[in-house]
Amino acid sequence: MTQTSENVTWLTQEAYNKLRDELEYLSGPARTEIAAKIAAAREEGDLRENGGYHAAKEEQGKQELRVRQLTQLLENAKVGEAPAADGVVAPGMVVTIAFDGDEDDTLDFLLASREYASADIETYSPQSPLGSGVNGKKVGEDARYELPNGKLASVKILKAVPYQG
Repeated sequence: MTQTSENVTWLTQEAYNKLRDELEYLSGPARTEIAAKIAAAREEGDLRENGGYHAAKEEQGKQELRVRQLTQLLENAKVGEAPAADGVVAPGMVVTIAFDGDEDDTLDFLLASREYASADIETYSPQSPLGSGVNGKKVGEDARYELPNGKLASVKILKAVPYQG
């Protein structure tokens, strides 16, 4: 999955289907389940001291936030359009970098939204320090980004190819 400056998100068909299924579950069966939990907790008595009621309401709030996030994400999604294989780092690409010019110390990662993170490949958001540092750079160029301790790190872009899923 990738995000572009126009607030459009590129998704593979697989990612789109997975997120759509999650939205359908949260909008239907999950809402019914949480409503039942709240109703059951309400019957237990005084709501001011009812931990089960407050926990269920908090869960409901988190669930509704996720529904809104997924709705917005899917409304702005483009499915199946991979970025160009032109050697320029962009969201939706697998990037290989070398740390501090040491071509033996490399990292392969997917530059994409965390929504598309998987166990198959490490994922960095385009908004992360490393992601924003490499985004837009060409293969062979150096990129700098700020570490959490405030120091600058440098990496060399070795490879950038569209993610194949």
